[in-house]
Amino acid sequence: MRGCSCIRVLIAMVYGAVLLFLGSLGAEAQPQPAPNPPPQVQQMLQLLQDPAVQTWINEQKRPPVAAEAPAAEPTVSEIMMQRITGLRGRLAALAAAVPRLPDEFRTASGRLLEELQGRRPLSVLVLILGFLALGAGAERLFRAATGPSRRRIVSRPATTTAERLHAIVLRFAFNLADLAIFAAGSIGAFLALDWPPLLRQVVVAYLVAAVVLRLALIASRFLLAPNHAGPEHAEQFRLIPLDAVTARFWHRRVALFVGWFAFGWASVDALRILGFTPDARAVMAYALGLGLLVIAINVVWTRPRPAFSSAPEAGAPRRLPRALAASLLSLYFVLVWGLWVAGLMGFFWLAVIALLLPLAISLTEKASRHALRPHEGVEAATQTGLMAVYLDRGIRALLIAGAVLLLADAWHIDLVEMTSRDTLLTRLVRGALSAVVILLVADLVWQVTKTLIDKRLARAQAQPSADNEIASREARLRTLLPIFRNVIFAVLAVVAILMVLSALGVEIGPLIAGAGIAGVAVGFGAQTLVKDVISGVFYLLDDAFRVGEYIQSGSYKGTVESFSLRSVKLRHHRGPVYTVPFGVLGAVENMSRDWVIDKFQINVPYDTDLEKARKLIKKIGQDMGADPEYAPNIIEPLKMQGVEQFGDFAIQIRCKMTTRPGEQFVIRRKAFARIKQAFDENGIKFAFPTVQVAGGETAPAVAQEGLQLVKPAGAAE
Repeated sequence: MRGCSCIRVLIAMVYGAVLLFLGSLGAEAQPQPAPNPPPQVQQMLQLLQDPAVQTWINEQKRPPVAAEAPAAEPTVSEIMMQRITGLRGRLAALAAAVPRLPDEFRTASGRLLEELQGRRPLSVLVLILGFLALGAGAERLFRAATGPSRRRIVSRPATTTAERLHAIVLRFAFNLADLAIFAAGSIGAFLALDWPPLLRQVVVAYLVAAVVLRLALIASRFLLAPNHAGPEHAEQFRLIPLDAVTARFWHRRVALFVGWFAFGWASVDALRILGFTPDARAVMAYALGLGLLVIAINVVWTRPRPAFSSAPEAGAPRRLPRALAASLLSLYFVLVWGLWVAGLMGFFWLAVIALLLPLAISLTEKASRHALRPHEGVEAATQTGLMAVYLDRGIRALLIAGAVLLLADAWHIDLVEMTSRDTLLTRLVRGALSAVVILLVADLVWQVTKTLIDKRLARAQAQPSADNEIASREARLRTLLPIFRNVIFAVLAVVAILMVLSALGVEIGPLIAGAGIAGVAVGFGAQTLVKDVISGVFYLLDDAFRVGEYIQSGSYKGTVESFSLRSVKLRHHRGPVYTVPFGVLGAVENMSRDWVIDKFQINVPYDTDLEKARKLIKKIGQDMGADPEYAPNIIEPLKMQGVEQFGDFAIQIRCKMTTRPGEQFVIRRKAFARIKQAFDENGIKFAFPTVQVAGGETAPAVAQEGLQLVKPAGAAE
């Protein structure tokens, strides 16, 4: 169709040209006004004026161009060669910029002197002094006005956690107010004084550096409290649990590092304002970066060993030797500086975040627990409160989110644009981000649950109650809560893993179905394990025993120490530990419930006054029931029940008392001692086996003859 239209246009053009030619001939032959062109010519002229037709005619005049072959994808070696070539060119440009530095400085100083040429040195000095006076003077006036309030915050004792945090926040607010007053006074200097343009920009750069340094010092004082008024107040204002020497060391190094960085950055910006070339500015920046590298290496080799106020956690991993760790960190800092110089900013920020993020998370955890610790003492600092968990996990989530955003910016990844695309890489990145969020939420839920359970367990173990019902409830909680904690952890872990796999694009339906089939198969093959687990569930539902109770089952007996899903640990009173599966436990004899009736027998001679013995034993039971040491554990006092039986050489009398479980042994031993003392004081003897030989007056002679018979032969007379 397009070819037909083109032919028609060509025919119309030829026809129009012929008509014009004939018209011109007629005009020369007969000079009369030419008549109007016919409609076809007018249509052809309109077509020739169409931009699309003109574009097509121009394209037809051009020679045909061969179709370009699609560019081939660069290989890995080509990409590496491009990187190496670019790095070589960058280093060459930097090396070429070094000899030009003196000329750059002369040119910059010439520009600055040219701008200040119309001003006298005194006026410039007045500008700078006015700038300093307005900022520092306003801050000093504010400090003088708020001095009494600051001293009151320092001197007021903090007896609770809320009071300590309130004092820390007020101190931090006053420091921020000092900085705000300084910044406001400095800004007033720009509004009140007439500044040359270049000098104004340079001063603004250094003002921003000063504000950044002040902010770093305020944050360091907020966390470390290094130079507080007296060591007795430093501990209550220090958030990170460090000793005073270590806190001062880190405060000074932070001030030095941030100050060097901030004023170095301002200096490089001032060089840009004064007309330095980019390569010259880069050389100066890398030279100033060497100072940061020296400061970091100095910190690694001179840092004091941390003496945390809180006790170290049990089972903490062993650290590397100090010299080896310092050497590795120094090499790591040199590598980071080399990545910066090479212009590999993506890898540079990756290395920085890999070093600082775990350290920041660890310090956040220690600081939150130390700041929100109870006020009772250093031992209480190891207890984790619910608010500390919220603070720790919240700051951790912010740190991780900030690290992700920083890496995305360093690697030039547009997260918003990535969400609108649907490629394999974007799906993986979105899944990874979703997985991080899921794991953070699961970690928060687990930490909150674990903290609540641990606090309830600690309260149940630290507050033994004399009330039998309350003690029974506390013992049941000590038994069930550890099992619930393990079950909750398993459920959270499984759900989080499944959600992470789903976020990464893995179909979890077949996994769940396969897990169900595998569970049935394992159930058939592990009937003993299933029996143990189910038996344990019913033992716990029946409240057959609890942690701390003494039980006996067959040949196993001991105090219940702990549970698992399939077994119970029994500590024998002589020390051995039995691990008994629930499936083989069988009938359980619990010796630690409610009360114990203790009965024992005493042998007295036949001539004993039984009524007198009964009264003495009853009096002993009443005295022990009134003794504060034994009264809480005696339910019914000691008394004599009567004559049990007539023996061969004594009368057996039975005694009985009712005590709390496990206390009968101590009370019985004390009762035995008192009975012995009372019987001795009242002339009552204890019976013991005797042999009587009958025979009248001949008995001694018979006994003497018997002794002679059993005497060994040859013995001395």
